Amino acid sequence: MLDDRSNRPAESAEQGAGTPTKGILAGTRVLDLSRVVAGPLAGQTLADLGADVIKIERVGEGDDLRTLGPPWVTSPSTELEQSTYFQTVNRGKKSLTLDFAKPEGAEILKGLIRETDVFIENFRTGTLAKYGLGYEDLKAINPRLVYCSITGFGQTGPYSDRSGYDYLVQAMGGQMAVTGLPDGMTGAGPMRVGVPIADITAGNNAVIGILAALLHREKSGTGQHVDIALFDSQVALLLNSLSAWLNSRAPLPRTGNDHPTAVPNGVFAVKDGHILIATFNDREFARLAEVLGHPEWATDTKYQRSRDRLANRKDLTRDMTEALSHHGKKHWMDTINAAKVSCGPINDMEDIERDEQLALRGMFVTLNHPVMGDVKVVGSPLKFSDTPVVYPNAPPLLGENTEAILRERLTLTDAQIEDLRANKII
Repeated sequence: MLDDRSNRPAESAEQGAGTPTKGILAGTRVLDLSRVVAGPLAGQTLADLGADVIKIERVGEGDDLRTLGPPWVTSPSTELEQSTYFQTVNRGKKSLTLDFAKPEGAEILKGLIRETDVFIENFRTGTLAKYGLGYEDLKAINPRLVYCSITGFGQTGPYSDRSGYDYLVQAMGGQMAVTGLPDGMTGAGPMRVGVPIADITAGNNAVIGILAALLHREKSGTGQHVDIALFDSQVALLLNSLSAWLNSRAPLPRTGNDHPTAVPNGVFAVKDGHILIATFNDREFARLAEVLGHPEWATDTKYQRSRDRLANRKDLTRDMTEALSHHGKKHWMDTINAAKVSCGPINDMEDIERDEQLALRGMFVTLNHPVMGDVKVVGSPLKFSDTPVVYPNAPPLLGENTEAILRERLTLTDAQIEDLRANKII
């Protein structure tokens, strides 16, 4: 087993940008009992902000995401593999394996809680309370604790005892109803979003809730329970789609690559491929019409107003496609962007890796792990002028820091640690 001493720190946030920083949450201690995506993402974001995050994992198995592959990140010196998915939400953490279902394991966890600021868990509602690790239990040990629960459907309500994964919540939360090709087209029907959008949103909402609770603690001196549900988070994402129904009983239809109300706003064919053009007001459309060689469109009663363009979407698409067909992607992206109208390519993963804007913004970071070697991760989108994010280490191996944490945080002896290991508590 590796310990903290072998876990070499990586450079700070803006790789090569200057003196490493401790991060805005330096000194904040986090215990992350979550698995898969939403909870680990929240823990990783706190680590990026400088918090000291310990990931508590099942003995011998660890986070389910470790084995969710292929593809894999493979150690250059051993045959050890970890899923590329696991790398996306676990950088900056230390890993401690612990069976808290056993009394000895629960006591270790409670010992760590005494000096912990934030506790993150995503077990089914009521599970941790069975082991004396529910919010009320840990609040009694540490009244300043911010306890964040992330579940499919929340701590209350008729669905609170259900499990919930991203795909299910996309379906139940309306995402699939507004995503996909419109009725009448080949392949029409509900469609999931290609990334775990409900998980990601719930993880981000958890960070918002945790930071707000920490701010409240500074004012009040006490922590609280933050209750985040994937279902709530997904429904809150519906924005105009749900508002249209709630206020006008007018459900917005699936429109594929076209925006349901803003026109033109979608994918257009050009001489050598496709580009995305997006306008949201009449002023932008007038500028677009000008550079497409048809300034008269801006005063044409068919296209003059947003509602006119929506009613005549097919005709406008036909006219724009003809105008765009004379030049390729680079010409139109340069020309349309110069007119202050949003326009860009449809990038794949290789294009994104090569994008000069993302490179300049520090969105790709290489972290070194003593066993796994170099691991490439997507950087944090959070940018600060004075306290940039930090990347203290690559995603850890299972239990990599168990012994070091028990020695440093709980001052356990080698004999005590060996006894815990013999009894499969760690």
